[in-house]
Amino acid sequence: MTPQRAVLLVRISYRKPEDDDEQATDEGARRRREFSKGIGRQEEDGRALAARLGWNVVKVIPEDDTSAFKRRKIKLPDGSTALRTVRPGFRAALEGLASGEYDGLIADDLDRVARDPRDLEDLIDVVESRRPRIPVESVTGSLRLANDADITMARIMCAVANKSSRDTARRVTRKHEELAAEGKPPGGGYRGYGFSAVGHEPIEEEAKILREIAARILGDWDGWTNEERERLDPELGESLHSIAAGLQRRSVPTVTGARWTDRSVRSVISKPSVAGLREYRGEVVGKAVWDAIVPQERWEQVRARLAGRNRTVDLRLQRWLTGVLRCSQCSHMLMGWQGNNGPRYWCAKPNGGCGKIAIKASLAEGEIERQVLELLGQEGVLQRLRTVADTEVTDDVRAELAEDEAQLKVMAGMFARREITFPEYREGRSIIEKRIKESRALLTARTPRVLRRLLGAEDVAAGWSALTAVDKREIVLALIPGYVVMPHDRSAGNRFDPGRLVPVEA
Repeated sequence: MTPQRAVLLVRISYRKPEDDDEQATDEGARRRREFSKGIGRQEEDGRALAARLGWNVVKVIPEDDTSAFKRRKIKLPDGSTALRTVRPGFRAALEGLASGEYDGLIADDLDRVARDPRDLEDLIDVVESRRPRIPVESVTGSLRLANDADITMARIMCAVANKSSRDTARRVTRKHEELAAEGKPPGGGYRGYGFSAVGHEPIEEEAKILREIAARILGDWDGWTNEERERLDPELGESLHSIAAGLQRRSVPTVTGARWTDRSVRSVISKPSVAGLREYRGEVVGKAVWDAIVPQERWEQVRARLAGRNRTVDLRLQRWLTGVLRCSQCSHMLMGWQGNNGPRYWCAKPNGGCGKIAIKASLAEGEIERQVLELLGQEGVLQRLRTVADTEVTDDVRAELAEDEAQLKVMAGMFARREITFPEYREGRSIIEKRIKESRALLTARTPRVLRRLLGAEDVAAGWSALTAVDKREIVLALIPGYVVMPHDRSAGNRFDPGRLVPVEA
């Protein structure tokens, strides 16, 4: 039967540079045009073939900048991990063919469809799942799966293509190793901040910013005002967030044109190339052929100070009200933030907030801790919570959840042994996963496990003090949906007002 719902798969695997890189605009635009032409040529040739064969193409699936050879570690349906090519477009085409949405496949060439034998075998499985077989054609004639001879030839040609890709990868890797050993720039890709795209020469305007960042981190920058200098501890230096905010206020451009953040500040100053060092696969392999922007000894001091901050400041563990406090102005969640005046919760503007609401961390945490312990100390509250924690409903839901998770593993094993088809596995998995999601939601709505442990303690206050920050947050959210933080009344001076923390009604 002539396919009337064929899918056309087009793919190009060239690796684009960072298109947002303002220094690579011309090259990026040229390569994007070439990419569009390559995809366009494949689609044009594929449609012409379909017209000659009398096929009707209902869907074109482009795989842009997608390798059919490179593999990544992914999680399989049975829970194990393995190396696989990551090709959503190819998998969508297979699913459509398996479900009957498409009744034929056209591609430009075999190597546009598969360079990994495992991908080809998956296609063969789908093609052979129907009688007669699902038609597959290619413009070059290299891919046909109409009979056993065609399949054998396709397997041989795919193995040859895979070997070619491996040879290319080996040569490219060896070339990069050679460049790294000689201290030369790697070439290609996007340019790093402070260096030109061609020749990797220092750009003085950006080099000045890098030296400024280093000085501000080390606490010896001469650009601070006397007032700013008095507020800073030279042994700690300026925070990355403060540096990013300062660069943003001055409209200092980044390479991509994006906003400065604490992460981008850390990234540009931490690169070994800034110190005139050559890096390869995450390790410094020696001196580079270009000059250092920041002297190596000073750059190492910057890295050591940043590493020290990582060890001593852990906002994820210390700021346990992140995710509990909400801004009264824009409803954005407040998050833990390290400022020059100490830790606080802030409606962080860099993260999409309005920046108008902030509250000192120690005061907010102390007040909410007081409210939680006062609530747990009320007569009858502990008994009611213990009753909820031990309900039969919770036990029944937990048993159903375990049964569904076990069934999901059984289905994964059946699919791996080919006892059921992929469409059958996919339909069954969607039904079971829906039940699992509902069960987990119900369990989460019950008293959390950490609260049950706290309820069993003889001294609730002592038990609370021993909890981790994550556990404290879980308990707060189990008792109170959250708090809205109101603006500070400046007429009252700097005195903390507990009334700023308004509990959200359940």
